[in-house]
Amino acid sequence: METRSGKTSRLGVPAGIKAVFLVGFMGAGKTSVGKVLAEMLGWEFEDLDRRIEGRQNQSVGQIFAAAGEAGFRAAETEALKSALLELPAEGKVMALGGGAFNSPENAAMLGEVGLITILLQAPIEELYRRCEEQTLERPLRRSFEEFCKLHEQRIPAYRRATFAVETLGKPVQEVANEIIRLLGRS
Repeated sequence: METRSGKTSRLGVPAGIKAVFLVGFMGAGKTSVGKVLAEMLGWEFEDLDRRIEGRQNQSVGQIFAAAGEAGFRAAETEALKSALLELPAEGKVMALGGGAFNSPENAAMLGEVGLITILLQAPIEELYRRCEEQTLERPLRRSFEEFCKLHEQRIPAYRRATFAVETLGKPVQEVANEIIRLLGRS
């Protein structure tokens, strides 16, 4: 595909797009889809939570236990700032934590530089089921009622994403292909 600048990009993604940020609630598939998408594009992949853990030398759960949610969110914002400063020229896919895009500061940083954000979504029952099946440490996953309440609180922030992709019943590869199609139209 040829872009406005006349440059051809891999898989039809415009050459001007140098990063894609996956947002969504826990269990949406951000990390799974992100890894496949990055591989398909020949880009780097990074999970923001892993960056935070590396910078803090603690797991997400340990950070929540020691510093509370406010302390974790501050570390998350600093990690996102550093990630934005280090974006490679050849492209990167980054999975953000479920609450990262809920922060007005984080959303503004992503919006300022005109980066693409993709909301991965599924029905709340499916998100909860996926979280129940995973062995990942999720400090904010509690009862189904609390899970639903937190999800509802984050919906307005998620609606600010550039694009939204439904993941229910779709293999990871299909979701990644759908994102690539959307990027080609941006």
